Amino acid sequence: MDIVLINPGDRKQVYQNLGEDYAAIEPPFWIAVIGAYLRNNGFDVAVIDANAENISPQETAEKANRLQPLLSAVIVYGSQPSASTQNMTVAGRICKALKTNTSSKVAIGGLHPSALPKRTLEEEEVDFVIEGEGTFTLEHLLNILRSGSKDYSSIPGLWYFDNGAIRNNPRPSLIKDLDKMVPIAAWDLLPMERYRAHNWHCFDDINNRMPYGAIYTSLGCPYNCVFCCINAPFGKPGIRYRSPELVVAEIGLLTSKYGIKNIKIVDELFVFNEKHYMSIVDLIIRKGYNLNMWAYARIDTIKQEHFKKMKKAGINWLALGIESASVVVREGVNKRTRVKDIIKIIRMIQSEGIRVGANYIFGLPDDNLETMQETLDMAMGINSELANFYCAMAYPGSELYDIAIKEGWELPKEWYGYSQHSYETFPLPTKYISAREVLKFRDDAFHKYSSSPIYLNMIENKFGKMVKEHIQEMTKTRLKRKLLES
Repeated sequence: MDIVLINPGDRKQVYQNLGEDYAAIEPPFWIAVIGAYLRNNGFDVAVIDANAENISPQETAEKANRLQPLLSAVIVYGSQPSASTQNMTVAGRICKALKTNTSSKVAIGGLHPSALPKRTLEEEEVDFVIEGEGTFTLEHLLNILRSGSKDYSSIPGLWYFDNGAIRNNPRPSLIKDLDKMVPIAAWDLLPMERYRAHNWHCFDDINNRMPYGAIYTSLGCPYNCVFCCINAPFGKPGIRYRSPELVVAEIGLLTSKYGIKNIKIVDELFVFNEKHYMSIVDLIIRKGYNLNMWAYARIDTIKQEHFKKMKKAGINWLALGIESASVVVREGVNKRTRVKDIIKIIRMIQSEGIRVGANYIFGLPDDNLETMQETLDMAMGINSELANFYCAMAYPGSELYDIAIKEGWELPKEWYGYSQHSYETFPLPTKYISAREVLKFRDDAFHKYSSSPIYLNMIENKFGKMVKEHIQEMTKTRLKRKLLES
């Protein structure tokens, strides 16, 4: 075996008891894409999804050892800002187990390692850190390892030790031909029977959350929000596209071979380039697939005239980054949408039968208890089918992280402290209130929203009594927080 690609995860650590039934178990699309590209270029590839299989670092290493790979590569990608750093603790443990239990070289890559490559090489028990998208780097590295050479100086995007000194090579150019470099994923390498959609994604059919697929139609984001690290693997804001024909061919494979109906469009911003996303919508309608999809959009890029077609194609949910009700708070993080526009757009989306997942952040730099209450009041007034409440975190790779380091703000002691749902979570303080106050407000806000009679009545009217009871059961689980115990 040339390479084993490993998807790390520790659902108990990251989600506490919510990981058992409510959280999604998402297929690692980027790992499957890298696997497909390497396999297409003559390499023997295997994948271990330690997250989906829910196995320990030791068990992961033992599985890798049985395959005797030249290279074991732990890819800590994540498809949202919070999803990479929170998995670095278990990723580090897997790397350590690999070094102890296998004879292979060990590499680590993904969003967090790209944001902090030098620190990752210094702190983790690895031979290599991959900075950037990873595809070119792994291809070149495998060729060198096959040859028996120990000269890594020509491998783009690679960090490594040379006689004890840290060396790094410039990143490769960004992938231009996404159809070639981001081919149809190697789904056959994944344990497809283990993946599960978010509970809310399937409110229309709550007992059928499996099977589940997740695909990219584009890479990157053209915006530069202060709190977001999503562009860390790419080095700059920007967006590149797979062809609509390839995307729909992949959706067709997921439906025909794996019986998948529930699909997440992973793109940081799917509803942006009208020609791109509407071409995909039109092709899906033409194919007649029966889908239940969700995707990310922005209030200021979405167009009402497309809602009917999007719904017909099976886009049943749109996730919107609202962040805050306060103009001052939003402007402080480069989000300038007006509240009246937010409410107007949400009502238009809902009028066409598309559900809204509204995302809010408490604890942005200019927040105080009054502005956070203003945001919660707006959320409850909007009363969307889903409201995600986050605490502001200084994720490595974001401008907010750089500010936090410069200002000396206290950050989580362990990487899993960046998880929104973990016991050890440690959000940022604001200019006016403490991290403890932010976290307490967030947790109280979640329960106030989810147990509101207005919200629960709306849920029962739209989705039935079973979903209402499902939410009521979920809200019985109160997350334990170390910060709130002190």
